[in-house]
Amino acid sequence: MKTVIGVWFSKGAASAVAAKKTIEIYGKYHDVIIINNPVDEEDADNMRFQKDISNWIGKEIIEAKNSKLGHTSAVQVWADRSYMSGNKGAPCTMLLKKEARYEFEATHKIDWHVLGFCANEKGRHDRFITQERENVIPVLINLSITKNDCYKIIEDAGIELPLSYRLGYDNANCIGCVKSSGVWYWNKTRQTHPEIFRQRAIQSREIGCKLVRLNGKRIFLDELPEDAIGRPSHRSVECSSFCDTKRSFPSPPPTK
Repeated sequence: MKTVIGVWFSKGAASAVAAKKTIEIYGKYHDVIIINNPVDEEDADNMRFQKDISNWIGKEIIEAKNSKLGHTSAVQVWADRSYMSGNKGAPCTMLLKKEARYEFEATHKIDWHVLGFCANEKGRHDRFITQERENVIPVLINLSITKNDCYKIIEDAGIELPLSYRLGYDNANCIGCVKSSGVWYWNKTRQTHPEIFRQRAIQSREIGCKLVRLNGKRIFLDELPEDAIGRPSHRSVECSSFCDTKRSFPSPPPTK
């Protein structure tokens, strides 16, 4: 049986390039599958990007869903659990991504995983394989491809980046991601997606979740001053389907 390499595509630039490079390097001798965890609250343009990337890499992108839920809505998860985000993490990540991955892996053999870790994120990759799992191939790191390189590779391929990037965000995650507590992020959301900001403010009040931190204190979104600036470095919100105990695996598969 061929080694199976699963590339987890987040609908972002880095994971898209990681998918392309993984297929180029390993696709001739190993089975490469591309998987995505769909979430309704992502920008609608993400689906256009996914279709463009699927055409570019010449492979179908498989959707991994949590069949127990019957939906892929983070808003519905928060309502059902009466919990949005906090010390226990975010239930949307656990139910829509992690448990969806567990279910997918239960029926699909995956020997190695590829994520969109770029060359300038080697520290993040090293922490990941130490704390979570070792069977990760750092494709972009090995090729010294940075996040900016990913943008250029996508654009040179004639593919328009997701709208979220063009609006100034660092990734293409859900709009109004409750995992962020950054002032910059939430006022940016209020500027680019005022209706979604309003919805998050209402739901967080109903649930009692203070999503933003201002001057070291947690406050409700509707208490956030519109002129508060925060730090642009807080604009990146990571949302991964991986959270496992460390396990041991053999050496990475050969390229031929």
